[in-house]
Amino acid sequence: MTPTILCLASYFKGGAFIEACKRLGCRTILVTSQDLEHEAWPREAIDEFFVMPFINLFKQPDITYAISYLARTRKIDRIIALDDFDVETAADLREHLRIPGMGCTTSRYFRDKLAMRVQANDEGIPVPAFVHVLNYDDLRTFMATVPGPWVLKPRSEASSMGIRKVNRAEELWSILDELGDRQSFYVLEKFVPGDVYHVDSIVWDRKVLFTVCSKYGLPPMAVYQGGGVFITSNLPYRTPEEQALRALNREVIAAMGMVRGVTHAEFIRSQADGTFYFLEIAARVGGANVDLMIEHATGVNLWREWARLEVAHLRKEEYMLPPAKEEYAGLVVSLARDPWPDTSAYNDPELVWRLHKEHHVGFIVTSPEYERVQQLVAAYAERIARDFMAVAPPKSGERPV
Repeated sequence: MTPTILCLASYFKGGAFIEACKRLGCRTILVTSQDLEHEAWPREAIDEFFVMPFINLFKQPDITYAISYLARTRKIDRIIALDDFDVETAADLREHLRIPGMGCTTSRYFRDKLAMRVQANDEGIPVPAFVHVLNYDDLRTFMATVPGPWVLKPRSEASSMGIRKVNRAEELWSILDELGDRQSFYVLEKFVPGDVYHVDSIVWDRKVLFTVCSKYGLPPMAVYQGGGVFITSNLPYRTPEEQALRALNREVIAAMGMVRGVTHAEFIRSQADGTFYFLEIAARVGGANVDLMIEHATGVNLWREWARLEVAHLRKEEYMLPPAKEEYAGLVVSLARDPWPDTSAYNDPELVWRLHKEHHVGFIVTSPEYERVQQLVAAYAERIARDFMAVAPPKSGERPV
C-alpha cells in the first residue's frame, strides 16, 4: 500500500522534502496558507494541495477539523511540520489522529524557549540565567541578583523574532505594561555577549548520525534587529571548538527527547569565560539557506535525508546516512536597495550559488580550505555593504530572512 505523508507549511519551504517523499514512492499532501498558494511549490511532486487562511493553520479546533475531514477518505501515515510554526500543530494532530511521531510534550521542548531552558538546566546543560515572566517577586529577585542587560524573549516565536534587549528594570516594567495578559508567554534571560554558533544534525533512533557545526559572523539578533550582512560558515573539523559543540549538541538532543528527525540548535560562547551556553533548538531544517550551505560543504541535503529517514521508519526499514565529504562553505546574505541587484561582478570560481529573491543579495562559496572560505565571506560582506545593502527594521510579526 502506498504510504501518505501530509505536510504542514505556514512558510514557503520544504520543497526538497516533498520531492524526496514522492521519489520514494509516497503519496503527498500539502496543507498551506492562502498567501502561499502561488509560490513555486514542486507541484509535480504534490498529489493533493490544500490552502487555508493563515490563522486557521494554527487555530483549534479548525485545523483538527480540517485534517480529520481529509482523513475520512485518506489514510494518513505521517504528518510533517515543514516550518517552526507548524511543529506544535503537527504534534497536536498526531496525538488526535494517533499517528506516529513527536507528540505534544516533546514538541514543547523544540518550540517553547522556557520549556527547553528548564529541561536543559535540569539536565545540567549550561544555559544563561533566566526567569519566567510570571511572578513579579521572582522577576525582582532575578533583576536584583543577575546584572543587566537582559533579553526578553517570546517563548514560541522563531529565530530572533520579537526579542528585546532590556537595560534597566524600569524598561522591563514598561514593556510588561504593554504586553498585558501576554506577558506570561515570555522569558527573561541574562544577555551574554559572545560568538553565536549553530549546529545542524540528523537523528535516527536517538543517535546523532550527522552533525555540522557553524559560526555566525554576527549574532542573528543583531542582524535581524539592527541590520547588516548575515554570515555563517562551518567550523574546521575536529578542532577543540568543534568537538565541544558536538558533545554539547548531543547532550541537548538527548535531554529534549528527540527520537528521529533533523535539528537546528544554537549556542553562544561567552566572551567572559569561554563557556558554551545553550540558547535554543528546533525540530526542523535551519532556515535562511543554511541547508544549502551545509549541502555544499558536505554533500548532504538535510531535507532529502529527513524524508528518507521518515519513510524508512514508516516502512520499518533501517536508515543509512549517505557518505559525507568534509569541505567548507560560507553563506552571505543581505537586504538590497535595488529590487534585482546586478551581482555579475561577483565571479570567483569558489562561488557556487546566488540568491534570487527580490530586494536581497546572497552567495554561497565553497572550498576544501577553511581559510579560503573565510577570506571570501569577509570580502563579500564588505563589498555587499558598499554595493547593495539596505536596512529595514522588522515589522511586527515579520519573519527573518
